[in-house]
Amino acid sequence: GPGQCTVSMLLLLGLLLIGPPAQAEDSKCTLLGRAQLPELSKDGDMLIGGIFSFHTGQEADIQSFTTIPKPLPCKNVNFREFQFALTMIFAIEEINRNSEILPHAFLGYKIYNDCGTSNIMRAALALVNGQDQAIHSNNCTQPDTVQAIIGHSGSTPTIGFATVIGRFHIPVVSHFATCACLSNRKEFPTFFRTIPSDYYQSRALAQLVKHFGWTWVGAVSSNNDYGINGIATFMQVAQQEGVCVEYSEAFDSTGPYSVLLRIVSVIKRSTSKVIMAFMTHREIKVLVEETERQNITDIQWIGSDAWITDTSLTNSKGNKALVGAIGFVVSKAQIPGLQNYLQRLHPSHFPQSSFVREFWEIVFNCTLATGSKKYQKRPCNGSENLENVQNQFTDVSDLRFTNNVYKAVYAVAHALHNLYTYEHGYGFDSSSTLPPWKVLHYLQTVNFTLETGEEVLFDSNGDSPARYDLINLQNVDESTMQVATIGYYDASLPQGQQFIMNNTNIVWGGGSKEVPVSVCSESCPPGTRKAVQKGKPVCCYDCVPCAEGEISNATDCIKCQSEYWSNIRRDACVLKEIEFLSYGDLMGLLLALFSLIGAFFTTGVGLIFYYHRHTPIVRANNTELSFLLLFSLTLCFLCSLTFIAVGFWAVLGYIGLLSALCFVLAFLARKLPDNFNEAKFITFSMLIFCAVWITFIPAYVSSPGKFTVAVEIFAILASSSGLLFCNFIPKCYFIIFKPEKNTKKALMGKASK
Repeated sequence: GPGQCTVSMLLLLGLLLIGPPAQAEDSKCTLLGRAQLPELSKDGDMLIGGIFSFHTGQEADIQSFTTIPKPLPCKNVNFREFQFALTMIFAIEEINRNSEILPHAFLGYKIYNDCGTSNIMRAALALVNGQDQAIHSNNCTQPDTVQAIIGHSGSTPTIGFATVIGRFHIPVVSHFATCACLSNRKEFPTFFRTIPSDYYQSRALAQLVKHFGWTWVGAVSSNNDYGINGIATFMQVAQQEGVCVEYSEAFDSTGPYSVLLRIVSVIKRSTSKVIMAFMTHREIKVLVEETERQNITDIQWIGSDAWITDTSLTNSKGNKALVGAIGFVVSKAQIPGLQNYLQRLHPSHFPQSSFVREFWEIVFNCTLATGSKKYQKRPCNGSENLENVQNQFTDVSDLRFTNNVYKAVYAVAHALHNLYTYEHGYGFDSSSTLPPWKVLHYLQTVNFTLETGEEVLFDSNGDSPARYDLINLQNVDESTMQVATIGYYDASLPQGQQFIMNNTNIVWGGGSKEVPVSVCSESCPPGTRKAVQKGKPVCCYDCVPCAEGEISNATDCIKCQSEYWSNIRRDACVLKEIEFLSYGDLMGLLLALFSLIGAFFTTGVGLIFYYHRHTPIVRANNTELSFLLLFSLTLCFLCSLTFIAVGFWAVLGYIGLLSALCFVLAFLARKLPDNFNEAKFITFSMLIFCAVWITFIPAYVSSPGKFTVAVEIFAILASSSGLLFCNFIPKCYFIIFKPEKNTKKALMGKASK
């Protein structure tokens, strides 16, 4: 996996900091290093661990590596993460008061503050190894460990410690780590989450982009597992939806400033007006500030759940550019009693916690240190109360990820409840340690409903059902934005019904009321089709007019039915106009002339045969049949004239009748003597006839309008002429120019040579 090298180094670092257990002579396991202490803790029959980022950064320091590195000081208090931790404690205390879940056990907790990668691994290993400096037992494999770990909020840190924790079969339940890579059961066999995977969020975002007709978008992500995996899935699904990504860039908020400038330059040069930002609140804040500094204001931001509802952005004066941003987040929920619990917090509740004291001093701008002038603040007088404070810690009006923490604790509690309920003969003993793999097994099978009506369960990959709210950041005043729910997405619904918009008014990028347009090429007008530009994505195309007889649909040109033709604009099929071949046309006049000439020649041959009807040549060819054939040929020449007034179908019937008659005549002539056998002439005439009509078929199909009639007339004239000249002209030649051979002896072959 992408983080395996990092995980290996972190594991070595954690083992170095905590130290492996050593077996002494008195059968005692001791830790070689100092275990990290939890920030918030309470003993219990069973323990649930938690890892949260009460701070979002560390002080910089250069390590000499001549001594064991010490944890770096944390900075930048994160009120939301502290709310997560207190929600975990609230849920545990609520469960302890509930006699139906774990009536014979008392849950405790150990919650660690993380503000750096090394701290996360130290905390995770401390939760696995316990706190005892020495274990007086011959068995060092049963430390004071936790039954499950709640956290972390970030995907990359979770990937790091979940890989290690999985080797101990201890469940890790995250409320905010959304990277689709964590669904890999082979790499993370003990990982669960109460937030949907980015696998679904990326697909929802791609459908959102397609819904608003944005086929040309930019993509920017955090340069970590969360951002890279999320944006990769988005681009894959976007391509399937017919959306093209103009550019894809990734950066880190702590990375070089030159990288940020290069990305902003790409955004400035681009033609797409919509940017998919798959990143954390730290990266989006840096990126938006730089785009505003360079006066790039016409951007429609699409946000991932990691930043779209973060109050550090929505309550900041310097982020007006984010007004109009839209994105998917987990559904909002209510946790009864949580607000009162948070408001009752006091440093005396956690006297060992340095963070609670720091939090209290920041909120009330006072100091709890007695006789110290270090901070130049007034001493806290004891009258401070969070009930009169409005900040992100006490605000429960928009509980989304906090509710995921609440669900995670209850999921672990229900797993423990099922373990005790269904394990026959397993009696609870507070002095024994539960096998972690049993907790893991029952966590996989939990399926319960909270008092709020929300169902909690996990699929085979440890993922929760994918349900999202589509939200829109709208202006309240100059310094505050509100979150408006404008739609929903439910992956469990049938395809095509998963994405639903409501009737809420949407504010677009920059506060506009109009839906922004972001396409590489404008839609092709009616009568044209798309022709992809060479070397560019399919969303970039030219509009090419449809050919004659075709009209355009949404993307391509289609042929009209045989009796229809395209109109001038090529946007509708209309009935073909009936076009007649008239005698006024030169072509009609010439064809009529050839028809009359053919009829004249046929009549002439008929007269010659009639005048010489008693001669052997005429009699040998069956006089009656010859006259009938000549009469038919005359009509055949003349029938061409009917193609020019209304006898088209009559002509077709006549041709069929003539064909049947020719068949009968051929049958009657099959026993003629050899001397009168004219098979050679008949063969030549039939070859001409067949060649003409075979050639006629493609010519007839491809000829438009009146030319169709002309082609058929020509075919009739040509085939009739072939019959006339091959069968009768040679006989007329002998009758007129060789009368001496028009005798019975000559025909019978008895004439003297």
